[in-house]
Amino acid sequence: MISLPLLFRGKVRDVYEVPGDRLLLVASDRVSAFDVVMAEPVPAKGRVLTQITAWWLGTHLDGVPHHVISLRPGEIAEAVPALAGSESGWAGRSTLVRRTRPLPVECVVRGYLSGSAWKEYRESGTLAGEPLPTGLAESDPLVPAIFSPATKATEGHDENITFEQMAGIVGADLAAELRRRSLDIYERGRAAAAECGIILADTKFEFGIAPDGRLIIIDEVLTPDSSRFWPREHYRRGRPQPSLDKQPLRDHLDGLADWNKQYPPPPLPQRVIAAAAERYREVFRRLTGTELEEYEAPRFGGSGR
Repeated sequence: MISLPLLFRGKVRDVYEVPGDRLLLVASDRVSAFDVVMAEPVPAKGRVLTQITAWWLGTHLDGVPHHVISLRPGEIAEAVPALAGSESGWAGRSTLVRRTRPLPVECVVRGYLSGSAWKEYRESGTLAGEPLPTGLAESDPLVPAIFSPATKATEGHDENITFEQMAGIVGADLAAELRRRSLDIYERGRAAAAECGIILADTKFEFGIAPDGRLIIIDEVLTPDSSRFWPREHYRRGRPQPSLDKQPLRDHLDGLADWNKQYPPPPLPQRVIAAAAERYREVFRRLTGTELEEYEAPRFGGSGR
């Protein structure tokens, strides 16, 4: 039990208010598919999302301004006395952050033609309303990678929008800076993942405005819930790719003839839960070279960057 005011409960994350204009982000083991939260959790999923974000920010994204104050349980408990003595409920899956004003857009970067991008291209030859070259196949690379923003949806799916529509929401100068930063972070992630035999097919970022007016990245970064990670050894163009995420769960649900993809969700077999849990652990292991239980999050200086 976390003795802090609950600000927001999402599909995966619980957000708590912390004195001093701070927030505690707690990544649960809840898992959703087709916008429905399953009844069963995926063990250690929240820890993977939290620690993989820590790894990216502390290594290949060093120098990228972000909202993280600390991910280390000892530091968090010292900074937030209300949490002391209750580590079992949040340690390893929580991030203490500075509060920001989140921007109302998702910053999506696509390096391969997949998911909703492939669906739109197949139907109209476009991506977010912009024409793409003819003759592309599913899972083909997009060179260069394409910045494809979306609106944030509190329920259901985000909706792809054009860059001009995004500029109308946040302003032209800020939209241009969001595109520049998103493409830069994607390229850093793509290069690092490639060294581990992983294709970073696409990803999405969220940004916010800090109290001092700076634009900083917020929420999770380059995780298997915000990105498509494909094992390079299994890549074949012209078809969907196996992903290092909750794909076993989606595949199982897709094969159920008696579920209409509405609440309530069907029960999940233990083998499906175990397979999804192993996918999350595998992408963490392949990227970091470390087992989840052995990883220690870096220090971020206590105030973000």
